[in-house]
Amino acid sequence: MNFPKTPSFSLVGQRALVAGASSGIGLASAIALAEHGAEVTLAARRAERLDEIVAQMHANGWSAQALCLDITDVATTAAAVQAQGPFDILLNSAGLARHSKAIDTAEADFDAVMDINIKGAYFLTQAVAKGLIAAGKSGSLINISSQMGHVGGPDRAVYCTSKFAVEGFSKAMSLEFAAHNIRVNTICPTFILTDLTRPTFDDPVKREWILSKIKLGRAGELEDLMGAVVYLASKASGLVTGTSLMVDGGWTAD
Repeated sequence: MNFPKTPSFSLVGQRALVAGASSGIGLASAIALAEHGAEVTLAARRAERLDEIVAQMHANGWSAQALCLDITDVATTAAAVQAQGPFDILLNSAGLARHSKAIDTAEADFDAVMDINIKGAYFLTQAVAKGLIAAGKSGSLINISSQMGHVGGPDRAVYCTSKFAVEGFSKAMSLEFAAHNIRVNTICPTFILTDLTRPTFDDPVKREWILSKIKLGRAGELEDLMGAVVYLASKASGLVTGTSLMVDGGWTAD
């Protein structure tokens, strides 16, 4: 009897670009990819912080390099991706949240969020795809979206707008790039406990609301996302494209 063989989760020989890699989800994603053998380029605006991380990754025996990059600068980002690519994997975790009641939204806050969460993400994904198509290579492009790209939430009209848009362009690109065997997917986390979200969890009212919505009864941790990143980056998800992978503890199942 010939048993089917589980596709490989190995990323050996793959080049990955991780945007927003200096902290939180981006950093955890870079580590997950490197642990599974990828050569990882960590991109963010904080050059000194990136250098520290890359040095520690080298000490662990992982392949990594730093790229100081602001994805809101579309032309510079495209030039950097062209110069250093092609990248087999994109993991875009660069993002911004500015929360307020919809009626109080400031135009400057709206523009700042859209500039990085939508415009920056869109053209970064485009740039990596262009490199792959020009090289005749397949690839996996992953945008970190949010459960808030599928539901609404208090004081989050701007953020939800941006993440619903990420879901939309990722699905549309997945259709267009499928002809080149380039997959495009999103990962949609619930509230993940990081240094940036700690103030939210420290507010007892907000914490109670969050935990009441997460059916598994606990906040997300960075480790909860790392397996999802490796899965979507690897051959194990070879037929998965145009999909939103929910890592939300059941929030959106209700």
